[in-house]
Amino acid sequence: MLPKQGRSSAVGDTSQIVGGGPKKVLYTLATIGKMGVGKAAKALTAKNACKACAYGMGGQRGGMTNELDEFPSVCNKSVQAQSTDIQPAIPHAIFEHPIADMQELTGKEMEHLGRLGTPLFKAAGSDRFAPVDWDFALNHATKKLRATDPQRSFFYSSGRSSNEAGFIFQLLARAYGTNNVNNCSYYCHQATSEGLATTIGKGTASVELEDLTGTDMIFVIGANPSSNHPRFIHMLKNCRERGGEVIVINPAKEPGLVKFAVPKSPSSMLKGGSEIASLYVQPRIGSDVALLKGIAKVVLEMGQQDVSFIDKHSSGFDAFRADLEALSWDEIVGACGIARDEIEEVAVRYAEAENAVFAWGMGMTHHIHGVENVEAIANLATLRGMVGKRFAGLLPLRGHSNVQGIGTIGVKPVLAKDVLAKMEAEFGVKFPEEKGYDTMACLKAAEAGEVDSAVIMGGNLWGATPDRAFASRAMEAIGFKLFLTTTLNMGHVNGLGDGEVLILPVTARDEEWEPTTQESMFNYVRLSDGGICRLDYVKPESWILATLAEGLLPPDYPIDFTAFRSHSKIRDAIAAIVPGMEELADIDVAKREFHIKSRVMHTPEFGTPDGKAHFVVTPIPALQRERLTLATMRSEGQFNTIIYEEKDSYRGGAGRFAVFLNANDMTRLGVAEGQNVTVASDTGRMSAIATAFDLPEGSAMAYYPEANVLVGTAVDPRSKTPAFKSVPIWIEH
Repeated sequence: MLPKQGRSSAVGDTSQIVGGGPKKVLYTLATIGKMGVGKAAKALTAKNACKACAYGMGGQRGGMTNELDEFPSVCNKSVQAQSTDIQPAIPHAIFEHPIADMQELTGKEMEHLGRLGTPLFKAAGSDRFAPVDWDFALNHATKKLRATDPQRSFFYSSGRSSNEAGFIFQLLARAYGTNNVNNCSYYCHQATSEGLATTIGKGTASVELEDLTGTDMIFVIGANPSSNHPRFIHMLKNCRERGGEVIVINPAKEPGLVKFAVPKSPSSMLKGGSEIASLYVQPRIGSDVALLKGIAKVVLEMGQQDVSFIDKHSSGFDAFRADLEALSWDEIVGACGIARDEIEEVAVRYAEAENAVFAWGMGMTHHIHGVENVEAIANLATLRGMVGKRFAGLLPLRGHSNVQGIGTIGVKPVLAKDVLAKMEAEFGVKFPEEKGYDTMACLKAAEAGEVDSAVIMGGNLWGATPDRAFASRAMEAIGFKLFLTTTLNMGHVNGLGDGEVLILPVTARDEEWEPTTQESMFNYVRLSDGGICRLDYVKPESWILATLAEGLLPPDYPIDFTAFRSHSKIRDAIAAIVPGMEELADIDVAKREFHIKSRVMHTPEFGTPDGKAHFVVTPIPALQRERLTLATMRSEGQFNTIIYEEKDSYRGGAGRFAVFLNANDMTRLGVAEGQNVTVASDTGRMSAIATAFDLPEGSAMAYYPEANVLVGTAVDPRSKTPAFKSVPIWIEH
């Protein structure tokens, strides 16, 4: 039998669905009504960075305003995120129930229990949480961490936390004695960081938001911004209205990428939506390297490469060209399933573009060959000199609002040598030299009984991890888990095991006692004022971490963590240590937000050792075709693992346990629309509802995180990212 949130009627035809529009406006207004108009207005207009995706808005230019001073720059994701912050505290009566009762709740029900308003403790062997006071919580956490060999611990952070909290987090871990420090990017865009490092010598976007206003072509590859980055759709619409092209490369024909009624555009709303994609290409799941190489091959055959740029500003072109010349069209078409004439059409349009931006999402990074996917995108941009100039470049569409900042300030297992040297010099401390574990490696170590304690700041590590049974075994094996969070989620009630658990309630971004900073996907650093008081018993992450450090480290330890309760002191340290962050030192005084130096590339100066962009030969990966290939994805009504709505309005009202299939595959398999089926993989099984969708034959989709039961734990050897979007499956019925 399907889980209760999975039951739904058949979806049927989605071709008439338009993204955005009046219904989305009414939904947003209804959400604001539930929050209370006064509370919602205070939250949305305060000078704090949006806590949803990394597209960024808010900060010192004012709530709902972006760095171009566009207002209102807001979407329903922003409002949904704020709605959970404004909730009252969870009633203590909830904690009288055993944890098993809470495990029966859906993700949406967990999110709407309320804010966590008190520290919670689960004793060893206990079946429920007990509210405790802060003194007990902090003293007990200190005691348990003191008793743990630091090499048998790990520290994990989501992308929700501030730069200030993240910096203390990684500094505390290293002072404690471990480099097992990692963040959620290992489950999302780490392949981007790796692939851009080898090609342009940087790990982040080469463009700023303003560049989108002057481009005449935007590629959207392996992403669905209509659901996940709605404000990006406004830029796509504007590009089309300027006469430009939007080329979508995505196995799924997503209705919101075909047509979208942009709420901030009266004309778009009045005419029933704006055309978004000028060309929509649907390769088989996992075959993007072949398609991108095919486009590049045609560009070369037409002689449309930028010869001057290649000669002056690149290396590795001869090997790249030779690889493409040796590649047959049968191999290209056979791999990606796109006809040669369709590939040629993409290349012709690309050749006509003056300025092209390449944007991509986790449809590129969630593969065993994710790094190669990113390198293939960079190759295509470099081929026509579309990186290192205004209005053109590379734009990874990152997820959480500060996931990029968390990486910038050092929440990762290996620091750049210059950063580590500066940090040791700044504090007069020698930090551990051992290479730390990435996220999956931490959990593999935990499963093997090699982890005794874990400090988990934000996020839902259990829910985000592939192979639900593995995730449970790994988390249960950790004897002491310390969570810092604003609300409870499924990861706080599953994978607990018999060990001890402490959950500490923290302030939301706009409740911080002192200003904090965040970094957007455009490398733009914002200052958030904080200062709103909603709950009396929550504390900032920075305050909690500084207090833990005081108890964990010797009194004469060279780093004064007590001083880091002042965020300005943390920013001084970041500015002195992290390249490009020098302006952070006086941001709270000057109120001047900024782009990180040397990240945005408006001139052909690259971060590689020779200062040039590098072509990288990317072999076409061998892909299995004996089974269906499934990609996990998000719905319109969710953000990462957080479920706001259990029906997907952009996919015909599908429920959380829909499995989307090609109609011809359904006929071949003898499966009817709306039929209950079992989706099986080498890792697990999931009850689902068969749902026809516009996908290539052999491709399938299901919702994350529910479909994580099907995803294995194998990772890209370079990025250490699991293959959430290339899972071999079969259908049983």
